[in-house]
Amino acid sequence: MSNSEIEIVVDDPTAPEANSPAVTNTRVAEAVVCVLLIGFALLLGYDNWRTGIGWDSTGPQAGYFPFYLSVILGGASLYGLVTVLLTRRQDAETFVTRAQLRRVMAVFVPTLLFCLATQFLGMYVASFLLIAGFMRLVGKIAWWKSLLTAFVFTALMFVTFDIAFDVIMPKGPLEAAFGY
Repeated sequence: MSNSEIEIVVDDPTAPEANSPAVTNTRVAEAVVCVLLIGFALLLGYDNWRTGIGWDSTGPQAGYFPFYLSVILGGASLYGLVTVLLTRRQDAETFVTRAQLRRVMAVFVPTLLFCLATQFLGMYVASFLLIAGFMRLVGKIAWWKSLLTAFVFTALMFVTFDIAFDVIMPKGPLEAAFGY
């Protein structure tokens, strides 16, 4: 082995262990999730109320069922929050370790970026990037296999939704260049 091939790894002695707790208080985590869900339910409820939650001559308006689903979500989340706040219990175990949180973030962050990219690049280009990126970066699969799989899957998605079922999907500049 030559000197150019030797890799020196220096551990940070102050870095926390991979299995050390990132979040130790389960009650706080549950309360935060309940509050976020209540906020989400309020946002959905307002948007569907704005769309219309009543009945007209043809039946329920577009926001009728989603509005009541958001009411159920908000009520269940409020119940969960009250339960968390009134329950006095000691946390016996760690909610999530650093290694677990890192794995969750390895999926959450690219998925969030996919949602944002869909707004600008369209569903198919964003899907291609997500699939290829996941396969390469998370799965450690060769670039050519990742790109080929992403292309084939995205092409099949396009044929299925846009051509066979004529479903309107978010389009971006690439699809516009091809006339779709």
